Amino acid sequence: MNMNLQLLNEVTAFIWAEADMLDHSEYREWLNLWNEKGVYIIPIDPNLTDYENNLNYAYDDNHMRTLRVERLENGEAISTAPKANTVRSVSRVRVIQDQDNEIVLRCAQNLREFRKENLKHYTADITYHLVRDAATGFKINRKIINLVNSTDTLAGISYIL
Repeated sequence: MNMNLQLLNEVTAFIWAEADMLDHSEYREWLNLWNEKGVYIIPIDPNLTDYENNLNYAYDDNHMRTLRVERLENGEAISTAPKANTVRSVSRVRVIQDQDNEIVLRCAQNLREFRKENLKHYTADITYHLVRDAATGFKINRKIINLVNSTDTLAGISYIL
């Protein structure tokens, strides 16, 4: 296996920074990580890949991501009060593809949420499609969050995975 360690380090630093932004409620900065045409996807069925024509927990384009951030920031949605405290651990980063200005990588994420005196744990296999950006290094073109228990009954998630 031929591995580009410089690229691996660069994309790992990028997704670690994204996780840190989300854990510290830096949602506006998080929005700036996205390509304008990027899509944020949390599928219900982990075996499907046709996200556009199937039901998802989330399928957010730029407009929907912005609305999601506004709800988190203004606290008007009942699911955001009180605010959840989260810590994400991202590991097992692997570059799957690097061609035509797009990098596809896969990683594992373990997320702990503390809200209303309850500690919850969410584990996901995440696939990123990143595009190179001269100004910032990378932009997220697609982020697919496959929760390991996506077909189980999930409680309301009040934040961005």
